[in-house]
Amino acid sequence: MSEASVPVPAGESGTQHGQGAAAPPDSRRWLILVVIAVAQLMVVLDATVMNIALPSAQRDLGFSNVDRQWIVTAYSLSFGSLLLFCGRLADLIGRKVMFITGLAGFAVASAVGGASVNFGMLVTARACQGVFGAILAPAALSLLATTFTDPKERGKAFGIYGSVAAGGGAVGLLLGGALTSYLSWRWCLYINLVFAGAAIIGAFLLLKKQPKAGARLDVPGVLLVSAGVFCLVYGFSNAATHDWSTPSTYGFLAAGVVLLAVFAFWMSRAKYPLLPPRVVLDRNRGAAYLGILIVGAGMFGIFLFLTYYLQDTLGYSPVVTGVAFLPMIAGVATSSNVSNIVLMPRIGPKPIVSAGLVLAAAGMAWLTRIGPHSGYATTILGPIIVTGLGMGLMFSTAFNTGTYGVRPQDTGVASASVNTGQQLGGSIGTALLNTIAASATASYLASHLHGRPTSALTQLALIHGYTTAFWWCVGIFLAGAVLCGSLMRRGPLQGRAVAAAPSAPAATAGAGATAPASASE
Repeated sequence: MSEASVPVPAGESGTQHGQGAAAPPDSRRWLILVVIAVAQLMVVLDATVMNIALPSAQRDLGFSNVDRQWIVTAYSLSFGSLLLFCGRLADLIGRKVMFITGLAGFAVASAVGGASVNFGMLVTARACQGVFGAILAPAALSLLATTFTDPKERGKAFGIYGSVAAGGGAVGLLLGGALTSYLSWRWCLYINLVFAGAAIIGAFLLLKKQPKAGARLDVPGVLLVSAGVFCLVYGFSNAATHDWSTPSTYGFLAAGVVLLAVFAFWMSRAKYPLLPPRVVLDRNRGAAYLGILIVGAGMFGIFLFLTYYLQDTLGYSPVVTGVAFLPMIAGVATSSNVSNIVLMPRIGPKPIVSAGLVLAAAGMAWLTRIGPHSGYATTILGPIIVTGLGMGLMFSTAFNTGTYGVRPQDTGVASASVNTGQQLGGSIGTALLNTIAASATASYLASHLHGRPTSALTQLALIHGYTTAFWWCVGIFLAGAVLCGSLMRRGPLQGRAVAAAPSAPAATAGAGATAPASASE
């Protein structure tokens, strides 16, 4: 719920900013939700759909295993480092403009990537996809937050959005497997033209012109946070492919930490801060951003390692692997809607987020029972359903909470903060869990090897690496449950916020008629 829609305290005479009562909800808001969900699905599934397509693309274009990592890294670098900048642009320029620009650019970049004739063309297209994904993602979430202002309707809308955000990765595995098997790896990129085209048409027909914030762009803040996130994402990506002791790993990580520390200091001094401290210092919102980062890191375990296990150990085809994830998507969709529609209005985000992370941890612990000849129904089905239920509770609640109660002029950057947490979490998880799994696999081989390694021993070593990573995911999720549970306030979100503070133009014209900010700000 945006601050403009929060109940006004006594004495405000039912108005906000001296501009009259809040506008009635858009009659086409549910169609707008469909458009936003399609756009979000395109961005989310693109992170996993290319993982399935990479081996085929590598054979077709002839690039090396070292170069292959850059197809993923180029996307994450540009996407992660530009999110906060593009989120603020959505506030300054207008969300509709940024939303359509992101869709159109993403479609063009996807078309170029699908038509690639060499590695350089493909990696450039992936980097451009990341740029336009950074434009699109925060605009989509901020449009959702400002379109749905009634608490009950907001719960339903964020339940659907959370289902897409958490289940989109698994959809990407299914879609990538089908397209690669029956058409070509290039269609894993061309398919974005269908999603983007439908969303662009819907945006032009349904979205109204969005108001702009009366502030200026914080250029030093943009440079600091973009460079800082770039260094962190690159450092973690480098660790996943090289080593933690490599200078290009620890050097970039150290630089990223320093730049973000300077950025945090600058935010308390800047006249028009890129990320106003009031957005992240609210305990509920800050915990929501932290929770998204933690679950983003842990999600890597189930998507990557379980995919490897299903295909390399059990011999599943890419299509069957994608189908195997469908029960998890069903769990995500179910819990996302239950959490936002039924639970959030009654108990608030604190117990839901904690319970979601504990459920995800339980599912990952259950998954450590896998073996070389495990059956899907007996060993895998139950754990992925439980994990899906936990992720659905966590994602949809955190998206809702992370954009709740912010001032209208901060909605874009608050939405970008949610996406930045998810992106950083994925990068951290990729580097950390990949390293842990590889180390555990090597240790198992060293301790059990007597003579030349056999294929059976190699499979056991790989499974040991997977289960070790799963146990680390358990620890990550449980630590997140404790941290988020400690930070978040008890009780429903409704009633904790009051009228929004005026935007700059309103404050200028209001001449003494000021509205208080939310209680947390």
